[in-house]
Amino acid sequence: MSRQPAYLRRGLWVSRLWLAAGFAFLYLPILALVVYSFNDSPLPTVWGGLTLKWFARLAGDGEVLEGLWLSLKIAFLTACGSVVLGTLAAFALVKFQRFGGRTLMVAMINAPLVMPEVIIGLSLLLMLVSVQRWLGFPERGVMTIWLGHLLLGLAYATVVIQARLQTLNPQLEEAAQDLGARPLQVFWLVTLPMIAQSLASAWLLTFTLSMDDVVLAAFLSGPGSSTLPLVIFSRARLGLDPSINAVATAVIAVVALAVVGGSYALARMERRRQQDMAQAARHG
Repeated sequence: MSRQPAYLRRGLWVSRLWLAAGFAFLYLPILALVVYSFNDSPLPTVWGGLTLKWFARLAGDGEVLEGLWLSLKIAFLTACGSVVLGTLAAFALVKFQRFGGRTLMVAMINAPLVMPEVIIGLSLLLMLVSVQRWLGFPERGVMTIWLGHLLLGLAYATVVIQARLQTLNPQLEEAAQDLGARPLQVFWLVTLPMIAQSLASAWLLTFTLSMDDVVLAAFLSGPGSSTLPLVIFSRARLGLDPSINAVATAVIAVVALAVVGGSYALARMERRRQQDMAQAARHG
């Protein structure tokens, strides 16, 4: 077997070095934040030994706990609403190629993906203020933050689910209809199991986007409705504090566990789907 030319080997090493440098640039700051969250010194730039006191203080920090609970609640509602509306929008775009207003619908769904969040937050704020002036509701708070996150999550969920629907074999649904299944039965028994993995991916993606959002929440929040990212951002503006590092470390740990668990569940679903397809092919 012939060896690769020298210039190809050098190019491979250069590519690996660039890749390693890119990962180091992305993850070394996160690693430093995690390490300094165990720093005993109140000065974030001076190492004073290992301690867990900053994490112990979080248990009694009402502002952080309330912000975390609010963020989890909004993120859960956002993910569920985004998956439901994204599924409906994706079905409309994939199953019905021609209908009035399709181009406008595609443009409106894709607009939040390319529009700066500052513009989205400002426009939503102006609209909600006008609606509140005329109707008396909604007050800025949990509902307005949820509406803003839902608008952004809908766009991402639609793209993910639409990509999966476009790869489905329509003959499977047609075969179920030929066997007497009604459209709703076809959806629940045939289509839904095949797109379950994309639904889970869209749910995790929109949940993470909602948990991470600062810009929309800053525009749409009201008194007593500060999410965890807003709490962290407001404290960071007053100066570096090891308690902020502890909060960030806890969030990183929760997100990492959620990503690992979600990836494992998705991998199991994919293996089960492949096994079912292989079994069906053998019996067929």
